[in-house]
Amino acid sequence: MAVSAFQRLLRVLELEEKQGWRNRAVIGGLAAMGERWADDARQEGADTRVVEMVLLLMVNYEEADQENRPDILEAMRQALGGLFADLDELLAQTGIRLGDGATPAGQPDEGEVAAPPEEAAVAAVPPPEPTHVAEARIRQQQARRDPAQLEASPQILAGVGSATAEQLARLGIHRVMDLLWHLPTRHEDYSTLRPIAQLEPNETVTIIANLWDIRERKVSMNRHLVEGILADASGTIRATWWNRFVRKQLQVGSTMRFSGKVGLFLGQKTLENPVFEDVDEEMVATGRLAPVYRLTEGLSNKRLRNIIKTALDDYADLLADPLPQSIRDEYDLLDLPTALRQVHFPDSPEQLQQALRRLAFEELFYLQLGVAQRRYALRQATALPMPVDPLLLRRFTEGLPFALTGAQRRVIDEIGADMARAVPMTRLVQGDVGSGKTVVAAAAMAIAAAHGAQSALLAPTQILAEQHHRSLSNLLAHATRPDGSPIRVALLTGRVTGAEREAIVAGLREPDNPDAIDVVVGTTALIQEAVEFHNLGFVVVDEQHRFGVEQRGALRNKGSQPHLLVMSATPIPRSLALTLYGDLDVSVLDEMPPGRTPVKTKRFYPRERERLYSFIRRQVQEGRQAYIVYPLVEESEKLEAGAATAEYERLRTEIFPDLRLALLHGRMSGAEKDEVMAAFAAGEYDILVSTTVIEVGIDVPNASIILIEDAERFGLAQLHQLRGRVGRGQHQSYCALISRVPAGSEAEERLRALEEIDNGFELAEKDLELRGPGDFLGTRQSGLPPLRVAQLSDMATLSAAREAAQALIRRDPELADHPQLAQQVQRFWRGHGDVS
Repeated sequence: MAVSAFQRLLRVLELEEKQGWRNRAVIGGLAAMGERWADDARQEGADTRVVEMVLLLMVNYEEADQENRPDILEAMRQALGGLFADLDELLAQTGIRLGDGATPAGQPDEGEVAAPPEEAAVAAVPPPEPTHVAEARIRQQQARRDPAQLEASPQILAGVGSATAEQLARLGIHRVMDLLWHLPTRHEDYSTLRPIAQLEPNETVTIIANLWDIRERKVSMNRHLVEGILADASGTIRATWWNRFVRKQLQVGSTMRFSGKVGLFLGQKTLENPVFEDVDEEMVATGRLAPVYRLTEGLSNKRLRNIIKTALDDYADLLADPLPQSIRDEYDLLDLPTALRQVHFPDSPEQLQQALRRLAFEELFYLQLGVAQRRYALRQATALPMPVDPLLLRRFTEGLPFALTGAQRRVIDEIGADMARAVPMTRLVQGDVGSGKTVVAAAAMAIAAAHGAQSALLAPTQILAEQHHRSLSNLLAHATRPDGSPIRVALLTGRVTGAEREAIVAGLREPDNPDAIDVVVGTTALIQEAVEFHNLGFVVVDEQHRFGVEQRGALRNKGSQPHLLVMSATPIPRSLALTLYGDLDVSVLDEMPPGRTPVKTKRFYPRERERLYSFIRRQVQEGRQAYIVYPLVEESEKLEAGAATAEYERLRTEIFPDLRLALLHGRMSGAEKDEVMAAFAAGEYDILVSTTVIEVGIDVPNASIILIEDAERFGLAQLHQLRGRVGRGQHQSYCALISRVPAGSEAEERLRALEEIDNGFELAEKDLELRGPGDFLGTRQSGLPPLRVAQLSDMATLSAAREAAQALIRRDPELADHPQLAQQVQRFWRGHGDVS
């Protein structure tokens, strides 16, 4: 059945309303289509008075402010419905005031030229949905409105069968809720609606055009090119698709919206692989910021986009918003359903940013609530108070082979003040490589031993545990128990077995044992179930980012609320430290011991490698040792980067055949790695060829040069840690960075910063500025839930979330009055990082 001019216009008005009365439902606006529409209406025998009324309203609609357009559009609807006999009656009833001097379209004022009919590009509009179909659809939607169905399979959505459900499952989408939270990875900007004649190459645009022709041609054995000719009143353009099935979705003569990038082929403009939709449909993929999703085989972006749109339309309003209204109001946040709609199908770039801010705030709010709750819980516990005896502390410092720095004295005082209280200490000590964190820990262990309490230090590797055992044995050599006997320091790792292990375990468990142990240093062997302490009062976790919350907690649970000190040689900006370790007090060792000579750092190009090899040879001849570090273990076809195993063979046989070389990488067993590192530390090798496994846990004062290949592949924090492997003795040390990155790149700026800055905290700030927090935090922070939307570098949102969380915990520390919020925080901190 043919569609009448009135019906077509009503559908255009409906589209115009959906688009927010922007006069963009047809190219050129409603006034531009007026003459053609009027001709069609008159030929159909429409009442001339109604046609004239509508034409005049169309002209005034274009001239009116956007806030007045809804009234004019509604008047057009009423005129088309035959509710008024003439224009005066319509204006009297609706209260609309037309512009001064307005005349019906087709009757231009003197001196004006009416727009020619061919400039109007009118969308072909299908007939309205039959009443019984519309009513059935509404009843079906109402029946769906059950919050429990958010947990149902996506198959409850129209058009989603078992095959599509399997594809969605491969994306981790098992529920309708998962569809709502399958967030876009990015958006294509198709919001610019333009006539074809005004298109420019490299623009991403939307046009409304008629498909004049479409054809397919084979360009190779398995490739087919589909070409279409699109036209509007201003001109034509060729569209191309590398998808032969597009031809079945397009019909010659149809008018549609097409969105894509404008290209050039043989000097002619083309629209490359445009997405398309019927003009009368709600814009999901064209004419807007269109979402682009993570996909799986067999599921196109267009298909997933439409499925998610259906889920949002039917179910988003059923979501309960866990953020209290008071917090949303105070921080000007969108409600959750609106945020999800706008993050998928934003009305504008500004709305997208508002939606992302809301979702980011929510994640950071949960993060901060978990931290604040943990801090509150720790403050409620009771620990053994260990007041500091000034005489004991003076004897300890006088017995050291070196003088403490002012920063070390300050941090020891902070720790002593914490240990004197009946609340368990939870303190983070940050210090650059070589700043003297171990002696600070030793002072606290001496305080604990003076009160009859045991101490334990957890280290991430065997070699680092052995180094700490040697250092603490020396540092505590002059400290004593309350009875005056010397403090016993033991080492417990996976390599300690048999009778030796049994003796250490007994010494930890039995206070009356003649070989009772006061201080134990170890790896994760310390947290095994068989290891028990008779009075664990102080716990140290070194290189804490290598351990998860559970591992730290497991050691702490070996005692009755022991005081906790965590240490890190990876400097973190204070703003982030307050976030990541908000349950900890933070101390900073920002002063280096006297006598340490800064490491000279310089960047070199690959062509200068032979010169560096000669320098390494001279260092070895002077009795020094060297590291040569590569980013990979083995060669990769995908990555142009040096590999340690292949380069080790080349260096050993061709470059340094007369020197002693060793190879070290992460695929070796723990025992193999420990053996190589111990041999290198003992001077049995001249050069250690390695991957980044030497980043922490190796202390060789005799090593004076480190050469880092493909240095641009490392983050600043990691490069600084690697540089810290040298400069630990009395000899001048060097760090050589070999890189092929071009000048002006971010990687080049990173390497230049390392050349100029030797302070780890300054470098951490620079790393945050250049790359965000991911490099020195990221997945290595195993105690931190993954974030889906938020960035820890977004300090404004982070600060707001922290402020809101602390205020709420002060009022409701256990979130008893906010059960849904409590549930979300628990879910988030279980490691899911999932707020759905």
